Order: sequence, then C-alpha cells, then structure tokens
Amino acid sequence: MMSNAVSTGVVRETEPKKTENKQIVSATAASLLGWSFDLYDLFILLYVTPTIGKLFFPTTNPTLSLAAVYASFAVTLLMRPLGSAIFGSYADKHGRKNAMTVAIIGVGLSTAVFGLLPTVPQIGFFAALLFLLLRLVQGVFVGGVVASTHTIGTESAPPKWRGLMSGLIGGGGAGLGALFASIAFMVVSAIFPGEAFEGWGWRVMFFTGILGSVAGLFVFRTLEESPLWTEMKKKKNENQNVVEQKPVKALFTTYSKILLVNLMIVIGGGSGYYLTAGFIPTFLNVVNKVSSATLSGVLIAASIATIISAMIAGHLSEVYGRKKVFMVVGLLNVIGLPYFYLSLADAGSVTAIYFYVVCLVFLGNAAYAPVLIFLNERFPTSIRSTGTGLSWNMGFAIGGMMPTFVTLASGTVDNIPHTLMYFAIVIYLVYIVGSVIIPETKGRLQ
Repeated sequence: MMSNAVSTGVVRETEPKKTENKQIVSATAASLLGWSFDLYDLFILLYVTPTIGKLFFPTTNPTLSLAAVYASFAVTLLMRPLGSAIFGSYADKHGRKNAMTVAIIGVGLSTAVFGLLPTVPQIGFFAALLFLLLRLVQGVFVGGVVASTHTIGTESAPPKWRGLMSGLIGGGGAGLGALFASIAFMVVSAIFPGEAFEGWGWRVMFFTGILGSVAGLFVFRTLEESPLWTEMKKKKNENQNVVEQKPVKALFTTYSKILLVNLMIVIGGGSGYYLTAGFIPTFLNVVNKVSSATLSGVLIAASIATIISAMIAGHLSEVYGRKKVFMVVGLLNVIGLPYFYLSLADAGSVTAIYFYVVCLVFLGNAAYAPVLIFLNERFPTSIRSTGTGLSWNMGFAIGGMMPTFVTLASGTVDNIPHTLMYFAIVIYLVYIVGSVIIPETKGRLQ
C-alpha cells in the first residue's frame, strides 16, 4: 500500500510539471510562428518593392516610385494600432488564443488576395487604390496578431527565461519571417526569372501568404490559454471588478503617461528594425545593384543574424536589466549604424556586403529585443494585450514610416546612405533619452 501511495504521489507531482512544460512549448511555438507568419506576409512586399513600384505606382523618378511603395507599407502600419485596439480588447476580455487564431488567418488571406489584383496597365489609377485599400485591411489583422503573440508567450514562460522569450518572439519571429520570405523569393525568382517575375512571379509571392494561415491552424490546435490570464479569469468569477471592461479607455487615461514614455523606446526599436532589416533589400537593389542570387543569400544571412542578435540582447536584459541593455544598445547604434551604412554603400566585394549587412541588422535588431517583455511588465494582465499591442504598433508605425521619409529626403539614390546615417543618429539619441527616463521593470510581470 505504501509503495502504491508513493508511486501515486510521484505521478501527481510530475504531472503538473509535464503540463506546465507542454504549455510553455506550445505557447512559445505559437507566438514565434504566429509572429513570423505575420511578418512573412509583410516582408513579401519589401522583397518585391521594385516590381510593385512599376506595376502599381509607376513614375519617371525611380526614387519616388520606391517612396510610394514604402508609403503603402506605412499605410498598413498606421492601421495596426486599430487592430491592436480591437483584438487586444478581445484578448484581454476573452483570452489570447482565439484572438491570435482569427488575426493570423486574416493576415494570410488578405495577403493572398494581393496576388489577384489588376495592375495600372490593366485598370489605371484604380489599381493603386485597390492596393492601398487592401493594405488597410491587412494592417488591422497585423495589429491583432501583435496583441496576442506578444503576450501569451512571455506570460507562459518562467521568470528567468522571459528576456530570452522576448528576443526569441520579437526578433526570432522577425528573423524567421524574413528567412521564409528570402527562401520564397529565391525559389520564385528562379522559377520566374527576369521579365517573367513581373508577369506572374510577384503574384505567386503573395499567394504563398496563405501558407501561414494553414500552418497557424495546425499550431494553434495544441495551444493552451495563458496561465496569467486564466488566473485573472478565475478571480473575475469571484469578483467581477477584476477585469477592465474597457481596456482601451484605461490605457489612454490611467496609463497614458506610461504609454507616452514607452513610445520613446518602441519608436527607436521599430526604426532600427525597418531601417536595417526592412530597408536592406531595397538598399542592395538600388545602391549596390546586386544580382538576385546575391540578394537572396545576403538576406538569408541577415535573417539568421537577426535571430541571434535578438536572443542575445533579450537574454542580457534578464541578466543585467532592461534599462541597462536599452542604454548600451542605443549608444552602439548611434555610433555603429552610420559607419556601417556608409561602408555598405562603398563595399566593393560580395564578402564585404555580407559583413556590413550582418553588422547592420545585428545592431538594429538588438534595439527592440527586450521591448516585448518591457511592455508586458508595464501593464497589468487585465489590459496587457491592449497596452502591449498599442504601444508596439504605434511605435513601429512611426518606425515603419522611416524608409519613406529616408527615400523622400534623399531625393536621389546616391544620397540614401548619408540620409540613413543622419536619421539613425537622431532616432537613437531619442532612444537613449527614453532609456534614461524609464524605470527598471525586470521581474514586474504580474
């Protein structure tokens, strides 16, 4: 009897741990892949920017054509806060899982529809209008993905791994999304070389967006709800006043000052991302004029560097604190980004191009690696999805407009490297000021 009791006791002790580990793995996979699928759909546009410029925003000035495409990208970013408000409120009231599932499917379907759009040579001005309208719809779903993926993973992780989880989801998801897009671009451009790419290749690139929705359905089947949200829901059943009934209103009233200070950090992180990993495909195309094969290889290397950088910076924030990592990374970017931009423009070999690109994305992506967990720690569970989603998307919306501002301010392609240098210096000076103002939040996720 005693032996059976001991045996039963062991089972009862290990079973919860197995369940807990399963939840951590499923939440990590769902957040990581969900965010990577989401960014994959956005990256597709960055990888076909020159072609889209010709077909939907034709102009005699190539720089203006590029700026128009990036403006369409910015339009999506501007709709992301709305998506976070809608899906974030739902996630805070009804759980993270359902919000994530609907948002991921919406992003994939809206991306695939881009491949069906008629072009300017076919229907004239209305082609550009349809393109922009669909970007608005896509932006709402993208904002919804952030509100759920950027909370459930960190809420499910043990405290000692939350910094690493922040880098893994934020930067790892971005790196995987870029990697998937790089591989897709390499395969599709090989199948549709040269002029064939402008005929059907770009459409096939957008059609691949549906794969993210299909994969998401399989991943989310095993996903359990966030333990912190589940605990809050349990308390709600005992006390109906625990859950904020209007998370958006609370964010812009009670937490308005926190939101404003958050943006100083998030704008810097978002700008660093879009002016490095996001702008590199265009930079290599119009400044270095590399071949498609070289471009694909460099972008794959950049994607791997993004993942490594984000995981390192995220974990360091758990060791040394969010505040210190933000300050050090900000200083490194003020010095390093201008140097590597100018060096990349003058690179005379493929090896040099690889080196400078990897350095750029390593620094730029380290800037936002701890941002995800930092934002989670700034808000209580009752409004965390809304607060994190809106802070992230408002900051990244401004950061995402930087490539448009850079191309417009440059005037000509030759001026792009120096314009990037000036923008990077100003942006990261603001980022450093923000890192001085913010409190240390490590360990405050409740």
